[in-house]
Amino acid sequence: MCNIEKILNDNLKKYHKDEFVKLDPIQIPHLFSRKEDIEISAFLTATIAWGQRKSIINNALRLMALLNDSPYNFIVNRVPDYHNIRADQKLLDLSDSHYWQAFKGFCHRTFNAEDCLYFLLSLKRIYTELGGLEAVFAKGYNEDKTVFSAIRHFRTEFLALPHAKRVEKHLSNVDKQSAAKRINMFLRWLVRKDDYGVDFGIWHKIPTSALMLPLDVHAANVSRQLGILTHSKNDWQAVEEVTTNLRRFDPNDPIKYDFALFGAGVFKGEEM
Repeated sequence: MCNIEKILNDNLKKYHKDEFVKLDPIQIPHLFSRKEDIEISAFLTATIAWGQRKSIINNALRLMALLNDSPYNFIVNRVPDYHNIRADQKLLDLSDSHYWQAFKGFCHRTFNAEDCLYFLLSLKRIYTELGGLEAVFAKGYNEDKTVFSAIRHFRTEFLALPHAKRVEKHLSNVDKQSAAKRINMFLRWLVRKDDYGVDFGIWHKIPTSALMLPLDVHAANVSRQLGILTHSKNDWQAVEEVTTNLRRFDPNDPIKYDFALFGAGVFKGEEM
């Protein structure tokens, strides 16, 4: 274990630095200073964070432009009323305003304009009725003090409005053993606070010690090479196993090692 801890800490020093921001989708929420803008842009960016990072970043920037580079203001003041929507309704038909119609044609891989518009409608409900993203995740976390319950509760609330079935695939379902990589990454961004200018640390209702590893193929492969992950699938059981092992090295901030695992997997010894 001592050798593993040294490898992790050496990789952490190598990859956990502000240069990381320039290469990662986390640069999108770093464009903002208002808490609500940071968390909304982070959530939307994390939602489309699969595929090539260049494409993710470009489409996230495009999405921010569609939100007038003011996500919270747009959601509260420009997104149409959601109370009478139907599951079979084309969401572009809710409003003929040029602000709303501008989303026509937006897509990132399988996340299309209709998916995006539902996300905006649901975010409006979350901010106008439920106290915002942090409050929703915190309510779920407080059920049993686990991020598992935080994610499950959030998904239930987020999908509370009538919606097309296809929308659901863009939100991880931990009850079906999803590793929930993008949601765990989003939570890392908002909950962790570091001295390197990477993660924000603007949420205080979920402790850093409770966070779970954003397990992607890179982190999983490196974890198996190090022997801190033996489960064969990249699912929630794997997340539980590897996070439990990372807590042995730092029980208060185990997910700081996301940088060590992801960086070692992606950059493979190259300098950042």
